[in-house]
Amino acid sequence: MNPFHSACHPVVPVLAGCLFATAVQAGEPAAAEVSSGTGGDWSLCDWMTTKPGTIYKNAENPFLQELVLGGRFQWQAAYVSGNDVNGYGFSDDYTDVRRFRLESSAAFLRYFKLKAGINLIDDSRFEPGGGEADWDYQDFDEALLSFDIKKAFGLDAVDALSLTYGRHKFNLGHEVHSSSKELLTVERSAIANKVYGSYRPTGLSGQVAKGRWALTGALFSSDEGGAGGNNEFLGGWNDGLAYYTSLRFDATDEWSFLWDFVYNDADAVRGEDSLWAYSWATSLAADYDAGRWGLIVNGIYGDNGDASNGVARRDRQGDFWGLVVMPHAWLVEEKLEAVFRYQYAGSSESQGLRTNSRYFRADHGPVVNVNGGRGNEHHALYAGLNYYFCGHNLKVQSGLEYDWMNSPGAGIDGDTGAFTWWFGFRSFF
Repeated sequence: MNPFHSACHPVVPVLAGCLFATAVQAGEPAAAEVSSGTGGDWSLCDWMTTKPGTIYKNAENPFLQELVLGGRFQWQAAYVSGNDVNGYGFSDDYTDVRRFRLESSAAFLRYFKLKAGINLIDDSRFEPGGGEADWDYQDFDEALLSFDIKKAFGLDAVDALSLTYGRHKFNLGHEVHSSSKELLTVERSAIANKVYGSYRPTGLSGQVAKGRWALTGALFSSDEGGAGGNNEFLGGWNDGLAYYTSLRFDATDEWSFLWDFVYNDADAVRGEDSLWAYSWATSLAADYDAGRWGLIVNGIYGDNGDASNGVARRDRQGDFWGLVVMPHAWLVEEKLEAVFRYQYAGSSESQGLRTNSRYFRADHGPVVNVNGGRGNEHHALYAGLNYYFCGHNLKVQSGLEYDWMNSPGAGIDGDTGAFTWWFGFRSFF
């Protein structure tokens, strides 16, 4: 029996409880400093946006300085209508719980921070062949232990310097650096999800910041935990390695630039796991935010690799590339926002790209053939509105997206296209 498999995973609350007990036994104040909003004028937004999960906070305690619990719940619905590679029309509607996650963080021993989150839903009802909503412990989202080097050694030469070990969220591309809590669209673009892959690699990362510059470097294990999936918790170091770097430059108060790169040296031919389904990828993004409106532009390039990183089929190998352009503007300041996104992606081989799993390539019946969402040229247009009840803490999103994928040799017409109407509910505290 897997010791991590339970309806409410014990690791996070038990560790938090141990740290809390240590603080109390040390004779330090145990009363929590819990934020309570703006005086007596309580509101839901005051509660959600002022860290309501703060269980304990005491900067003077040498053992435990802060303990915070949180979570996020995301639900969405969609209706998709289109034509497959043979010209057959299809339409379907879907609802699924996108994310249900419990999260916690603890600051302790002055210089350390523990951050961990667990996923409590796996809703696979949209997947080919059908599925179900499994409400249970699924896996860890992140599980990270950080050490603040700057604070520990009083280094004034940098603004921030730290080391982090554990289960990371893998960040490559502007949309991926944005948390799912703060996405401007219901789903990330397909090219962003291709390089992201929802990977949670085990690794060691270092972060340093000075002025307008911030640099991250990391060494990750390519261990995927067997059966072609992701690890449930921490991975081992008996397989390949991935080398990662990310550089951010805030040129002005409005302009920022972000560059990411990863190289995967795993060799599946030698029996090594290859968590990344490509050989290498890089991303360069520019973000302009003028307050009332903004523009994000992101270019992505990479190599699908070959059998060494698990891509055995020749038509799924070769280079791939993509461009995402995303303007956004407030129609009603801080409340109603309009978002537009155009994505173009291409590949050198006929099956080097794939659309998002939600919901274009979902199960549309035995007659419909969308070629698994694969092809060599993909255009996607998205237009949507976001309404913010309490900022990103509580919002609803709606959008209309059109996907067109060219699939050479896949059927009579060789291309597929579909409209997807989206609705999403997003909340976190």
